[in-house]
Amino acid sequence: MSGSILYIHGFNSAPASKKACQLVEVMEQLGLSDQLRVPALHHHPREAIGQLEQAIAELGQPLLVGSSLGGYYATHLAERHGLKALLVNPAVSPHRMFDGYLGTQKNLYTDETWELTHDHVTALAELEVPAPQDPQRYQVWLQTGDETLDYRLAQQYYRACALRIQAGGDHSFQGFVTQLPALLSFAGIGADTYQAIDFTLL
Repeated sequence: MSGSILYIHGFNSAPASKKACQLVEVMEQLGLSDQLRVPALHHHPREAIGQLEQAIAELGQPLLVGSSLGGYYATHLAERHGLKALLVNPAVSPHRMFDGYLGTQKNLYTDETWELTHDHVTALAELEVPAPQDPQRYQVWLQTGDETLDYRLAQQYYRACALRIQAGGDHSFQGFVTQLPALLSFAGIGADTYQAIDFTLL
């Protein structure tokens, strides 16, 4: 489906996150809701990848938009299926960061509690792919003020891709909504479709 988008939220996040809601609202205003999927991902990577594979099958050739851990998932799936991916403050090698986080976790949006186990970490490691080399297929949006992830890790890993690095900001990516025209364009949605929308009001 041309112009379709699969949004992949991050660790302990949900479709209720601000970026996801802004994207949903824009696609609704454009009358393109049926071309967007924002699944509520299971906390276990194998389950989450299964959900995402199903969404890709429904959408055909969607643009993968991944935030944080969702950026890691998006990279794996883009490499597997030859898809385009737009990554927002993506996690690089997240399995190497979770050593101190094993145990009880709480989803920031749903209040669901769950146990982060060694099997989660192993499953994440299985998804790692070599650094992507295609600037036509990958856009990577980074903000240097990210308090959760060191943007330089992504800058290095995705150095062969199209990088957009903004000074300041934070892990949630400040000003995401004002960048949505670039996202829609990358998804193959024509500018004439969305030029009437005032993105600053969303």
